[in-house]
Amino acid sequence: MTHSDLSPTDIAALAQADVARALAEDVGAGDLTAALIDPHRRVRARILSREAAVICGEPWVTAAVRTLDPSAAIIWHVREGQRCQAEQVVVEIEGNAQALLTAERTALNFLQLLSAVAGKTAAFVDAVASVPAVQGKRAAIVDTRKTIPGLRMAQKYAVRMGGGTNHRIGLHDAVLIKENHIAAAGGVTAILQRASQAAQVAKFIEIEVETLEQLREALDTGARMVLLDNMTLEQMRQAVALNAGRAILEVSGDVNLDTVRGIAATGVDRISIAALTKDVKAIDFSMRFEDL
Repeated sequence: MTHSDLSPTDIAALAQADVARALAEDVGAGDLTAALIDPHRRVRARILSREAAVICGEPWVTAAVRTLDPSAAIIWHVREGQRCQAEQVVVEIEGNAQALLTAERTALNFLQLLSAVAGKTAAFVDAVASVPAVQGKRAAIVDTRKTIPGLRMAQKYAVRMGGGTNHRIGLHDAVLIKENHIAAAGGVTAILQRASQAAQVAKFIEIEVETLEQLREALDTGARMVLLDNMTLEQMRQAVALNAGRAILEVSGDVNLDTVRGIAATGVDRISIAALTKDVKAIDFSMRFEDL
């Protein structure tokens, strides 16, 4: 299942479950500091971004606020997947002061993380978009399983909001044969033949290769999706020529904003980047309160 398979109801349920765990971790038996505030007091809160960003996390912010104050009014000025400027107010909230104080950190934690993932993804998507199309197509930017434990679906949702594409969700929905699988099975041909047994339940079957010889063997065995691992640009170009459109070619390894345009120009179909979800710097958001 990818984010594109999820309905708005599914996403809301995902956000609610994530927020429930986060609030339980943060609040425990009660917010001792918020309890100092008049329980009947209502306030207006504005969340602003201290830097330019791609906004992502609206369902999680909504879940955090409404869990504690179901009647809170939430008005988004920058919607999901849209870009904001530094110091721009992205959302206004009116509600119970105690509830908003308790929800503040959980809401901001999700917003800062998911906006960071979306923004990083968008930077790579923008870089590839500036590369001339090769045979009428451009490489897709794809995520990996290198995610924060417990937040994989949220991060993969953020990748989609940034214009990227989801790879497999986990070990359960697709087959990705890597070098250790090949070594354990006795070679490329042997494991691809065994992989055919999973074809009915796997979303796709992909095999990782490190040499052009392995690529040739994989293609000759009927591979329809191949991951080129840590190849040079010249090797990638040779791989595209050797493939001749028979399989989807994906690239991984040494991908950053300085290298991604050159990789895309080789004509590969997909570029997977662990850094989209693994090496992210949180966006700086701030919540400010005022009396109603």
